[in-house]
Amino acid sequence: MTGGPPGAPRLKARDLDIGYGGETVVAGLTFEVQAGESLALVGTNGSGKSTLLKTLVGLLPPLRGDIDVLGAPPGRVPKRIGYLSQFHASGFVLPLRAIDVVRMGRFPARGLLGRMNREDDECVHEAMRAMGVEEIAGSPLRSLSGGQQQRVYIAQVLARRADLLVLDEPTAGLDAGSRERFSQAMRSELARGACLVTATHDVQEAAECDHVLLVARRVIAVGPPREVLKPENLLEAFGIVLVLRDEQLGIAVVEREHGHDAEHHHPSH
Repeated sequence: MTGGPPGAPRLKARDLDIGYGGETVVAGLTFEVQAGESLALVGTNGSGKSTLLKTLVGLLPPLRGDIDVLGAPPGRVPKRIGYLSQFHASGFVLPLRAIDVVRMGRFPARGLLGRMNREDDECVHEAMRAMGVEEIAGSPLRSLSGGQQQRVYIAQVLARRADLLVLDEPTAGLDAGSRERFSQAMRSELARGACLVTATHDVQEAAECDHVLLVARRVIAVGPPREVLKPENLLEAFGIVLVLRDEQLGIAVVEREHGHDAEHHHPSH
């Protein structure tokens, strides 16, 4: 099931202003993402990445402009969206096992009190296999390392089988092997027609996506990775430049000019 007419974008924003408490964080956002495509939001802490993700899933209202999410206004189709935030308080309130957390990904399909069926069990186990957390299925969540917990929460999102995945810094705390598992899992999600929006600091991770939106409390650039992740744009956003050696992406850190640091003293949003 897809929202809107066949071939319509899964996500569409035009002249969108986002923020909270009446304060605009980023203005003039315009982008489209089709089914099976990925969008990376790139910027420092406080640049507006998380604010946009929260707007997409309906946790924050748009301040101005137009935004369409799966053929409806934000927040209208929560069952079709898998959202991974940076904070997971539920695991420390209840004595949950890893598999209990992943099973929560099926609640939107069955209801909180609904019985899990064979399809649900298959979704849960497939998600846990994808993120390599099957062996710790029975372990209490709070006994796991930060990286293991993050893989469990990613598995929860995978188990949801959502049409839109909205992920805030999903690879934070993951080692190289787990990052590769994550990349493979996301490729599988895109192959089945899901749409992916992910916030990241990782330029090379963003370069693997179909579209990149580079923000620094304003739109610096939006478009294909090779057009957006240019040295002058990255210098403006991060103080880093992108270098190409034998067609391989890499990054180099450079010093910002004095007087530019103040724009990074905003609180994280």
